Amino acid sequence: MMKIIQRYKFFSYLCSLLLNNMPLTFDPNAIGRPNGNYFALPYKLEEAEIVLLPVPWDATASYGTGTHRAPDAIIKASAQVDLYDADVHEAWKIKIGTAPLEKSILKLNKQTRHITEEVIDSLENGIPGNLLGRETRAVNKAGEKLNAYVYHEARNYLERGKIVAIVGGEHSVPFGLLKALDEKYKSFGILHIDAHADLREAYEGFTYSHASIMYNALKQLRHVDQLVSVAVRDYCADEAVLMAEDSRIKAFTDKDLYEAAFSGEKWAAQCRKIIDALPKKVYISFDVDGLSPENCPHTGTPVPGGLSYNKALFLLKMLATTSGKQIIGFDLCEVTPVKHDEWDANVGARLLYKLCCYTAKNNKII
Repeated sequence: MMKIIQRYKFFSYLCSLLLNNMPLTFDPNAIGRPNGNYFALPYKLEEAEIVLLPVPWDATASYGTGTHRAPDAIIKASAQVDLYDADVHEAWKIKIGTAPLEKSILKLNKQTRHITEEVIDSLENGIPGNLLGRETRAVNKAGEKLNAYVYHEARNYLERGKIVAIVGGEHSVPFGLLKALDEKYKSFGILHIDAHADLREAYEGFTYSHASIMYNALKQLRHVDQLVSVAVRDYCADEAVLMAEDSRIKAFTDKDLYEAAFSGEKWAAQCRKIIDALPKKVYISFDVDGLSPENCPHTGTPVPGGLSYNKALFLLKMLATTSGKQIIGFDLCEVTPVKHDEWDANVGARLLYKLCCYTAKNNKII
């Protein structure tokens, strides 16, 4: 009788694993075994609830380059991330799938980067932008191809009922996903964590510049009702005017946040104000340079100030767990890996995991 009971328990255990689509050999407490997936998770795209789409692109980077290497570097670093999460019970059961990295995009990025550098060098040497029309058009055409690729991939996964997130790459890359979401939802807002406002119109002549992503979202998409920018601290006069005059934009600048804190306002109260400014459906656009530079020292355009890592996580946790609002997607951009220093990729990998965990909890996936 004892053997029968033991066999029954073992059979029930196997059934529970199969029902949860969990491979029998996967141990969330064991060493991560690199398999080409983020966090070395075993889930296939077909079963994924959250799809991470890597976009290796830094074609319009205007200062430091290298974000095209981030998707691969973050995958490598993510195998070292412990899958236990204190805020999300059994977080490792979230079916996070990894879309393949498109090599043609990597090739297009390399080709375009050479042209971009010629344009930037010419502008810095005083050559008027109107004399660089052919080169600028080539970069813009490449940006259109990138957007079409991201849009097509994102729409495909959205139509299959999955939550889509972008792993950049520079901050221009989420536009295709935002366009796909703009078709799916009649109203949504963007929580934009960034050192920069990203409200420049065709910065350096490039329509789809990394510095123009939020300008393009507001001007080209129909259903973005609110842009809430947090920790911005490096922007031009034109952007300041736009932030002041466009009712859809609410900027919680780094200066304002710190002055309020110095006057005694707690971070939790500031987070409530940030979240209250957002509509019911929220897309999170996270440029890693929104964090203080010790978290991302090699990002393309680092700026003093910014959020601590834990402040950022507290804001995301409040949005995910107590706001009553729905997270419909996210991106993580501007991580810049360098040789002999994996710090930026390690921070990026852990931030990416928290974004996945909070999004899953918010959507009651787990």
